[in-house]
Amino acid sequence: MKKRVVITGLGVVSPNGIGKSDFNKAIKEGRSGIRHLKELEELKFESQIGGLPPVTEAHIAKYFTELELRKFNSDAILYGVIAGMQAWADAGLDLNAGSEPDWDSGAIMGIGSMAANKMREGTMAVDGLKVKKLGSNFVIQTMPSGVSAYLAGKLGLGNQVTTNSSACATGTESILMAYERIANGKALRMIAGGTNEGGQYAWAGFEAMRVATYKHNHEPERGSRPMSADASGLVMGAGAGALLLESLDSAMARGAYIYGELLGGQMNTGGQRGDGSMTLPNSVGVQRCIKEALANAGVEGHEVDAINGHLTSTGKCSLEIQNWSDALNRSGRDFPYVTALKSMIGHTLGAAGGIESVAAVMQLDEGFLVPNLNCEILDPAIAKIVHEDSIPRAFLKKDLNIIAKSSFGFGDVNAVIIFKKYGDPCSEMML
Repeated sequence: MKKRVVITGLGVVSPNGIGKSDFNKAIKEGRSGIRHLKELEELKFESQIGGLPPVTEAHIAKYFTELELRKFNSDAILYGVIAGMQAWADAGLDLNAGSEPDWDSGAIMGIGSMAANKMREGTMAVDGLKVKKLGSNFVIQTMPSGVSAYLAGKLGLGNQVTTNSSACATGTESILMAYERIANGKALRMIAGGTNEGGQYAWAGFEAMRVATYKHNHEPERGSRPMSADASGLVMGAGAGALLLESLDSAMARGAYIYGELLGGQMNTGGQRGDGSMTLPNSVGVQRCIKEALANAGVEGHEVDAINGHLTSTGKCSLEIQNWSDALNRSGRDFPYVTALKSMIGHTLGAAGGIESVAAVMQLDEGFLVPNLNCEILDPAIAKIVHEDSIPRAFLKKDLNIIAKSSFGFGDVNAVIIFKKYGDPCSEMML
C-alpha cells in the first residue's frame, strides 16, 4: 500500500514566461522564448540563438534579500530557488519559515550543469594568484546541491534535501524520487524539479559537438523544430521548473487545490548496449522504461491520452516516436496526442523535465494541448507511425485523463512519469 501523491503547487522560470500565470498564457498562445543572442554572435558561435528566462530585478527582489544578492552569482541556483519558492507559495504554504525545521517537508531539485560562469571566475582568480578574493560563498554557489540547500534555508525544510543529476533526464528523475519518498510515507510534501543555467559557457560544449542548429540565426523563433521534416538541430535553453508534491491526505487536510495526481513512473538506463551509447538511447531500454512506468502506475497503454515528449529536434524524434509506438502497441489514428514544449523554449537540459512537467500538469488540470511550433511538414518517418492529427499545430481544447511525460539523457538514461487528472477524493490510499 502506498500513499497517493498529488500536485498542489507549480513554479516556473522559463524562456517564455516567469511564474505560473505568464507561462500558462505563453504555452497556450504558442509564444516562443527563443531569441538571437548578441553575445553568441560576438563569440562567433555558429548557433547564435537560445532561450534565456527574462528574469528581472523585480522577480529576484521577491525572493532574495539585498545582502544575499551582494554575495550571489549563480543563475542555476537563482532560477531553481525562484521556481521552488513559487511552487511552495502556490500550494498555499507560508514563505516565512518558522523557528523550527519543517520535518515533514523537503526538496529534491535536480541540476544538469551549473556554475560555469562562477567556476570561470574561480579559475581566473586562482591563475591570477588571487584565490582569497573568491570569498566565503564560492563553494555553496558551485556545489550541485546548492539550489536545494538554499531552498531548505529559506523555507526551513527539515526532511530530505538533496540534488540529483542525470543529464537531460534530471528534472523528471527528481520528481520521481520525490514521489517515492512521499508514497512510502517518509515525507508529507516535497519540492521537486530541475534547474539549469544558460549562456556561452554552459552551452559551449554543445556548440563544439555541432548538435545545435545554425540555420535560423536570422529567425530564432523558428529554430527549434521537433518532429519536423527539416529539423536541423537543437536550440539551447535555460530555466527551472518545480512541482510541490504532497500526500493526498495532507493536501485534503489543508484544503489545498489539487492540480493532478502522480501515479508513478520508472527510471532506468539502456546500459549503452545495443543501439545505445553515451549520447544515443538504447531502444530496448527506452521501451522497457515506458512499459514499467505504466505498470508501476497501474495504467494500460490504451489509456494514455497524450505524451509530453523529450523531442529535441536533433533528428532522433522519429526514433522516440517509434519507441512509444512499440511500447504502447499503438499507431496511426490510435496513437496518443504528442506535444513538444522544446519548440517554444529550446532544450533546457537539467531543467527540461521540471518545466515540461509543469506544462503537462497544467494541460491535465485545464484540459488542453499546447501547439507544436514549426512542424509545418511532419518528418516522413513519423508520418508512417502516427496520424497528423496526433501532432496538434494549434492550441487544442481537450479533456485529458492520463499524460505520460518522458525524458531521455546522455549516458543512455531514461525517466517516464505518469500524471493523471485528479479524482476519487474519498480514497486516501492506493495499491
